[in-house]
Amino acid sequence: MKRIPLLSFLLLLMISPSVQALSWAYPFVVWKGNVYEVKKEELIEDIKIGKIIGKVKTKPNDMTGNYYGNTSNYYPKGTHYYEIKGVSTSTAIAIKEDRHWVKAVFVHKAPFHIMNVISNIYFISVVILFVIAVILFKIKKP
Repeated sequence: MKRIPLLSFLLLLMISPSVQALSWAYPFVVWKGNVYEVKKEELIEDIKIGKIIGKVKTKPNDMTGNYYGNTSNYYPKGTHYYEIKGVSTSTAIAIKEDRHWVKAVFVHKAPFHIMNVISNIYFISVVILFVIAVILFKIKKP
């Protein structure tokens, strides 16, 4: 009988928690539901860079790999995305990296995530209007 607690204790010591983290295949940014792979191709600022079109707002989850919204696995929050003159934003965008610009090319559509819907300002507005309508309807009901 004394062996069972001792064996249980030894087994408990042998089990160690596992640590995991993702290793991304390439640096990417997500803008308007599109994933762009960041290339090391430098762009000339005077000729090719257009206006700001967005910025990194979220970071992907390093444990699950899930991401939503305008995100990047490489750049910090607040990094701006720019259009490239003469190139469709559905093909490529530009990102300022230190003192130079790099090109990010479209790879694929971003996977669906419920936070894309919940964090959408139009969705929030519709929910608020619906709640107000329900409250007004209940108040008017005798």
